[in-house]
Amino acid sequence: MRYLPKSDSERRQMLDACGTGSADDLFAHLPPEVRLNRPLDLPPGISEYEIIEYFTARAAENANGYPSFLGAGVYHHFRPVIVDTVVSRGEFLTSYTPYQAEISQGILTSIFEFQTMMCQLTGMDVANASMYDGSTALPEAAMMAARVTGKGKVVVARSVHPEYREVLQTYAKRQGMPVEEFGYVPDAGVIDLEDLERKIDGLTAAVVVQSPNFFGVIDQVKAAGEIAHRHGALLILVFTEAVSLGLLEPSPEVDIVAGEVQSFAISPSYGGPFAGVIATREKYIRQMPGRLVGQTVDSRGNRAFCLTLATREQHIRRERATSNICTNQALVALMATVFLSVYGKQGLRELAEQNLAKAHYLAGRLKPRFSGKFFNEFAVRTEGKKPDAVNRELLKKKIVGGLPLGRFYPELADSLLLCATEMSRRADMDAVAEALA
Repeated sequence: MRYLPKSDSERRQMLDACGTGSADDLFAHLPPEVRLNRPLDLPPGISEYEIIEYFTARAAENANGYPSFLGAGVYHHFRPVIVDTVVSRGEFLTSYTPYQAEISQGILTSIFEFQTMMCQLTGMDVANASMYDGSTALPEAAMMAARVTGKGKVVVARSVHPEYREVLQTYAKRQGMPVEEFGYVPDAGVIDLEDLERKIDGLTAAVVVQSPNFFGVIDQVKAAGEIAHRHGALLILVFTEAVSLGLLEPSPEVDIVAGEVQSFAISPSYGGPFAGVIATREKYIRQMPGRLVGQTVDSRGNRAFCLTLATREQHIRRERATSNICTNQALVALMATVFLSVYGKQGLRELAEQNLAKAHYLAGRLKPRFSGKFFNEFAVRTEGKKPDAVNRELLKKKIVGGLPLGRFYPELADSLLLCATEMSRRADMDAVAEALA
């Protein structure tokens, strides 16, 4: 009765209140064919210590503790213990959202710090209080660009994370927003500027590129921005590996940044929860979706924080709202804020340099598929072996391999996307190189 704490007498009282004689009478209106007239096909219950023992044994069977070279938008970095110590405090862990700003100064302060750090890293003027994740930040940024320019078409690079592009297509379908993709240079792995010139036109609201892109290659952001602006479109820059911001200089050509801060915040965690962010120039601030925390002073002249320019459907007439994003990932954003506070500017740069060095050590023992410069991720041909077979071979050595690119790019069916971070050890990288030899 621990998890179903209703006694027989309590159930009897509830049935009496409903005016029914039994639970069967309560559900009598349902057709017989949709009712289950037998017990669930489940094993009998076991005690608490037995269930703990069971899950402990199952955990030992999975890849917990295995070295991983899998990236593709989700990255394994060291997380200082203080991150979980701070976010486990009740005032952060149990708070939902700062609706009553005057009594939520702690949450608002942490969000303001998050926004400030995102602006420093991206080179933008303003950043919002986080989005659900990077994949939803992209379509929100695209719709924002459409509102700013008064145009409807979006041109997106095929080298943008394929799952981000799928989410963009899902949003765009109901928005009546045409989405057209342009290619990448097969040898270099960077965007094909000539194809972009062919696809863009006077109806284009935004050009979307990612750097480092899905192949890990540092892309031609400046050149893409020049083409976009020449046609009256905005440039949206996507990032999935936030640690790269510790080394890569923000491009002045970018109008909107949409990215994922999982690298700063939380372990891969089976794919979530994560936290996205949108940052932009101050002149576009009124079209930015989600929450924005501003700094002000109270009636006594003390520093204070408040939600400002809240053009969400909960604060403004629905037809004038910039987005129906009605919450944010404040707890995960706080994790990112603590992470960045611990590392600091120099520490983040050193972390990024470690990632760069580890990936280039591994790449030095292999032959990257693309010639473009890369950060901590690169594609490699599996040289006569199938990528899945290489991963199975690595798994026997208790190593998680890379992502077979054929899943998203049929023309790259013989290639594996590998990622090396500061967590990668030389012996494990050598083992990966041997498996691909």
